[in-house]
Amino acid sequence: MKKAALLILVVFTSLCFKTIAHKFYLSVTEIEYKKEKKDLQIVSKVFIDDFKNVLEKRYGETITLSKEAEAGPVNPLIQKYLSAKLKISVDGKPVSLNYLGKKYDKDQLILFIEAENLEPFKEISITNAVLTDMFDDQKNVVNVKIGKEVKSLMLRRDAETNVLNFGDWF
Repeated sequence: MKKAALLILVVFTSLCFKTIAHKFYLSVTEIEYKKEKKDLQIVSKVFIDDFKNVLEKRYGETITLSKEAEAGPVNPLIQKYLSAKLKISVDGKPVSLNYLGKKYDKDQLILFIEAENLEPFKEISITNAVLTDMFDDQKNVVNVKIGKEVKSLMLRRDAETNVLNFGDWF
């Protein structure tokens, strides 16, 4: 009887502490101001499957995001989505962002974006709502580099926009 009770206790305990797989929703965006070129260079990394799902759901299109077999109106949908979800202002003025292209890296999609003809600025406001319309717990890390100074933000569905001040860096 003691062996049966011990066996039940061991089985029950192992079931209680069984790890449950939980998907992690995160994107990372690197923004760097190049003073000599007067532009912002933006590189954003997202998971391919999540990005594919949000584009299909939002725009009702069937696409394939794959280095080997890309299919459907991929680039126009990416450009449309980014223009709705990624916004930047410098010193209170909206900046026009240009989607340049993408690269596949294992399970990630790397997006290349730029903003041109920007004079040095003190304040940058960033809205990054990428994938927040698909996942409640999506987190978007944004790192901004100006000169030698780097500052970071963590943006979420309930806090999609934040402002960074760089003072007199130029």
